[in-house]
Amino acid sequence: MKKGLVIVESPTKARTIGRILGRQYDVVASLGHIRDLPRSKLGVDVDNDFKPTYSIPRSKSRTVSAIRTAAAKTHSIFLATDPDREGEAISWHLIAAAHLDNDGRTLHRVVFHEITPEAVDKAFRQPRGIDTHLVDAQQARRVLDRLVGYKLSPLLWKKVQRGLSAGRVQSVAVRIVVEREREIERFTAEEYWILQVKVGRTCSDEVFWAKVVGTHGRKKLEISTQSAAAEAVAKLATADYSVADVRVKDVQRRPSAPFTTSTLQQEAARKFRFSASRTMALAQQLYEGVTLGHGESTGLITYMRTDSSRMAPAAVAEIRDYIVNTYGPDYVPARAYSYAGKSRFAQEAHEAIRPTSVANTPDRVRQFLDGNQSKLYTLIWQRAVASQMSPLVNEVTTITVNADLGGDNGFLAEATSSRVKFPGFSALYVESSDDAMDEARGSGLPDVHKGERLVYHDSSQEQRFTQPPPRYTEATLVQTLEQRGVGRPSTYAPTLSVIQQREYVMKEGGRFKPTRLGYVVNDLLVEHFPGVVDIDFTARLETELDDIARGKRAWVSVVRDFYQPFSLELDGAEQRVKRVDMTEPTDQVCPSCGRPMVVRSGRFGRFLACSGYPECRTTQRIVKPTGAHCPECGADIVEKRSKKAKTFFGCSRYPECQFATNRRPLPTPCPECGKVLLPHGRGKGKCASCDAVTALANDRYGSTNEGGG
Repeated sequence: MKKGLVIVESPTKARTIGRILGRQYDVVASLGHIRDLPRSKLGVDVDNDFKPTYSIPRSKSRTVSAIRTAAAKTHSIFLATDPDREGEAISWHLIAAAHLDNDGRTLHRVVFHEITPEAVDKAFRQPRGIDTHLVDAQQARRVLDRLVGYKLSPLLWKKVQRGLSAGRVQSVAVRIVVEREREIERFTAEEYWILQVKVGRTCSDEVFWAKVVGTHGRKKLEISTQSAAAEAVAKLATADYSVADVRVKDVQRRPSAPFTTSTLQQEAARKFRFSASRTMALAQQLYEGVTLGHGESTGLITYMRTDSSRMAPAAVAEIRDYIVNTYGPDYVPARAYSYAGKSRFAQEAHEAIRPTSVANTPDRVRQFLDGNQSKLYTLIWQRAVASQMSPLVNEVTTITVNADLGGDNGFLAEATSSRVKFPGFSALYVESSDDAMDEARGSGLPDVHKGERLVYHDSSQEQRFTQPPPRYTEATLVQTLEQRGVGRPSTYAPTLSVIQQREYVMKEGGRFKPTRLGYVVNDLLVEHFPGVVDIDFTARLETELDDIARGKRAWVSVVRDFYQPFSLELDGAEQRVKRVDMTEPTDQVCPSCGRPMVVRSGRFGRFLACSGYPECRTTQRIVKPTGAHCPECGADIVEKRSKKAKTFFGCSRYPECQFATNRRPLPTPCPECGKVLLPHGRGKGKCASCDAVTALANDRYGSTNEGGG
């Protein structure tokens, strides 16, 4: 009997599925896409219904030949690529490129959202054909992106600098970052003052602080000057105090939903400072399969590109049983929580990201994973399990204090404390937050009753200023893209990567800041191609792509509706758009001719060049010293950028000395040996030579890992 042929994307996935299916199948990997639009030309016939011309890259010719050879030995082929539009398109391209539909072969499309024996077996028992609607949706996206990229990028090369690119989603992401930065620049801080009063019971030494929140009549207190604050504090010292009200109530907090692609990227960025691309690479490894000893290989998580927060009923039941057996029946709600199946912009897989089996606890699989894989798996496992646990119950006590000044005059102050009455899901997992709480709640308050008189002890005044909106982190930018409907689960990570690689944005303290190049390119596109970078228009276009995937619209009509106004914007752009001089003067002098050096940009980033070009063609690398010295040779440690636009720090004598680190060296040397200190957790530095750990005077440098984890 001839074996069946199974085709997947990656060798890791092929090994996992091969072990599951056994010897009656041969499993091969396509190594991703094997056919695409040509790199050297547009490849889209705009006058012939945008017909794309696909070609097989030279690097994939051997792969295609190997698949054709394997296909010739069988009459049954199973296309087991990923369960989304991209996976569907890969299968469709495989059929055409490798001629899989020749010689009477039977083709089967099999789809599973987790790589486990049960899921794979079920998929192979329920094969289907290629979903042409999903293929059309992916093809429309590819054609749209090619039209924008190949029509706009050459213009940017001529008018700004070589090596630039423009894309539908990436350009909108840059616009969002630029607009936030300008919002910050326009922001004017306003002064305000926080007043607190320290009071206590008359019969004991129990005292507590209460925040002044208003005046009699519940008028909100607003103090904007130091003199007004001092006047109010003077009045507080003369007031008669009593308890106006005591409220004790239980406040429940339900657990967060299991992860979608965007929420996983956000939480991994908050907890581990993983970039979106790092998170997705690790999740891909966990999905495709890990060997858990004795040759057993299985996928540990379900498919990681999804905007659904729903979990399969069987998975929910398994998780609830685990919670009862581990934590007790009180930790499981009477009815299982049901989370919204999909976001309003949904299009990908049909389940949340969850462990394929709750029995694969983080402790059980930790020995088979590397450190970062273990971190991410633990996060996914805990979030999924916690999503079915009972609510956290806090007992919140609020004391309202009356500061009577006679008549209708006086102040009202409030003190609040909270204690955990029942931990619920927080016994396992608590979601991180981008922003700190404004006011920390007190740890405890005395047992007072309404009408009880209080004694004044002290008061305080604190000057504060309103803060501008924060710059975007990876987490908050992904969140904003999702909320605005820009892009989809498969696009968030590559979008964030490309806007950094093209140097449109940079990270400063872990937050995105537009570069001068980012400002220039964004402003050019906003002025001359407003449709391309219109956020709402881009979101509507994503919805139209979803309609194609559901069979509600034809892909050619969607592309045509976009291209017609876009082509009008292109007409005359060469004449309308003025050239922007991106050179920047420096105080450095050309070593060859003595003229000033300027900063220019090329395909490999920024560099120093003589202002006398083309007469003088002297160039130099831009060196950014860190103020620290190499622990191996004593030379300067300088800031560098990798080919993937990642910042790292290395010895200026490279390649003679190859010391490098992805953590910015601290300017303070090691007190033990005098060598360089590297950030080591919050408020500490660790010597790169003797490993001594030193407490820093402040936490200015923190533990940020700019290298992405």
